[in-house]
Amino acid sequence: MPTRLRIAVNQIRERINLRIYDSKVAVVKTLRYISVPLSLLSVAALIVSHGYALEPSETALVDILLKTTIGFYIFKYFAELFYDFSPAEYVRKSRFEFSLMLYMLVNIAAINIFNFELTAAIGNLLGVKRFDELFMLLVQGYFLLFVALELGKASRLLPQMKLSPPALLAISFSLITLLGAGLLAMPEMSRLPNGLSALDALFTSVSAVCVTGLSTYDIATVLTFKGKVILMVLIQLGGLNFITFTSLFALLANPGVGTRYKSMLQASYSAESLETSVQLTGQIVRFSLLFEAVSAALLFISWGDQHFATVGDRIFHSLFHAISAFNNAGFSLYTGGLADASLLGNVPLGLVIALTVVLGGLGFRPIYEVFSYKALKHRRSNPWVHFSVNTKIAVYAISILVPLGALLFFILEQHGTLAGQSPAMALYHSVFSSITTRTAGFNTIDFGAIGLPTLLVVMLFMFIGGSSGSTAGGVKTSTFALVFLNALGTIRGRKRVELFRQTIPVELLNLALSVFLFSASVVLLGIFALSITDGHLGLARIAFEELSAFCTVGLSTGITSELSTSGKTILMISMLVGRVGTVTLAFALTSKRKDSQDYRYPNASVQVG
Repeated sequence: MPTRLRIAVNQIRERINLRIYDSKVAVVKTLRYISVPLSLLSVAALIVSHGYALEPSETALVDILLKTTIGFYIFKYFAELFYDFSPAEYVRKSRFEFSLMLYMLVNIAAINIFNFELTAAIGNLLGVKRFDELFMLLVQGYFLLFVALELGKASRLLPQMKLSPPALLAISFSLITLLGAGLLAMPEMSRLPNGLSALDALFTSVSAVCVTGLSTYDIATVLTFKGKVILMVLIQLGGLNFITFTSLFALLANPGVGTRYKSMLQASYSAESLETSVQLTGQIVRFSLLFEAVSAALLFISWGDQHFATVGDRIFHSLFHAISAFNNAGFSLYTGGLADASLLGNVPLGLVIALTVVLGGLGFRPIYEVFSYKALKHRRSNPWVHFSVNTKIAVYAISILVPLGALLFFILEQHGTLAGQSPAMALYHSVFSSITTRTAGFNTIDFGAIGLPTLLVVMLFMFIGGSSGSTAGGVKTSTFALVFLNALGTIRGRKRVELFRQTIPVELLNLALSVFLFSASVVLLGIFALSITDGHLGLARIAFEELSAFCTVGLSTGITSELSTSGKTILMISMLVGRVGTVTLAFALTSKRKDSQDYRYPNASVQVG
């Protein structure tokens, strides 16, 4: 743009800004006040329209309300654009929203002026059937996200509520779980005549949000497409929410962060947030979505000659299993999981899922240190760059535990579930089982048929779990490593625990031991409770089920649906405690004030052993 023209445009814009300045605050505030109740009403209408079979008159009413809301948000966006002092910058920051709003505006004009359905025409041009319906679903999804972000601005008030970070984490999980249970219980979400029972809906929601994978029914046949979409969203929310919070907790442990709790809340919710925290949260989301997208693409081409009704169905299956794998949830859209008859022998599919599980179980920090552009660029100039101890533990754990688990599984199940398999397929099943037993819960064999020695090995691996700051469960590999090294050092008579030429502080060793003992105590308590409520199912099986629930693995010997109401409740509590409890405990222990050094009691003499 020529200089004179740019100056002229700026002058015109300045005059407009002066004219509209007095009304800007009032108009923008009014629009935002209107948006809150309208958004809530529209979300309720969307939920009702998708969750219940409505009469034609009711459907028409919902349709009018949604169109009115979409029209309002189009008007609101362009009004805010008009009142913004720098419209070009505003558009630049909201390119996607601007494109969507502009397209919907053009589409509305084309329908009302020319009686021309633009979206349907684009669908016909692309050869995609029912493209207009698909587009409306995407618009509704974006609308829900936009509404959530708008309502989320109210969370700036959270620091004034004086909630501790662990309480905030627990409340966050509880709200998502209850909302998910309510959605899954609606009639249109399942093929059951009266919909899912309240208990089954709540159990499924807890299992999804805690990325466990246990279910009291066959989700492949019971849930409708809508129900499966809700389940997938719950898995994603549970996984991202957890690793985001754990990463923020890790920031709080850094004394350099400053105002601890307030900074965390600002980082999580406020527009004026702590820069490092915001960057961290954004990186978590970007990396997660990137790996899930790549995994979904690889799965799409790995189904082989698996029959799907439509291309859209194939895409959904790929996306669902990618999200379930990366978040270590273990949910599958097949009755027998990956052991389903239609998937037997599909090694490429299993390898993609196994690799996705490994990446999801690594933890965000190791992923960032290994795969981020900044890290790759730095290693290119300095190939001998040292990784953090946390990353080294995560990598070494995978390097040791996966081969060890595969070897044990291969040997112990040689005459069991692997009988009749070729050596190559037996090795494949062994490696896959070794990977998923610690974290994900996917299965290529029937775990209800494995022998007792293998069952005990799997239980140990489930208890160890994945890496810290990941979507995986268990006590985490770092915790197990520190407890093991501390015990080994004590046996050898060493006063310090050293790892990778670095000394591990006593505080960290005590923290690891506390988390380890807390987890073991909760598991034993859960087994004891299940032995009272469902003891007839056998001690080994209920112990396996409890460990799978607490460590959020999701593997089962097939007794989940046979559990009593009390037994299912125990498992739900175990899943929530296993998901939230260890992080809460770790934060609580690291946030305690230092003991006073003004006095010291005499040393005690206690016999050990």
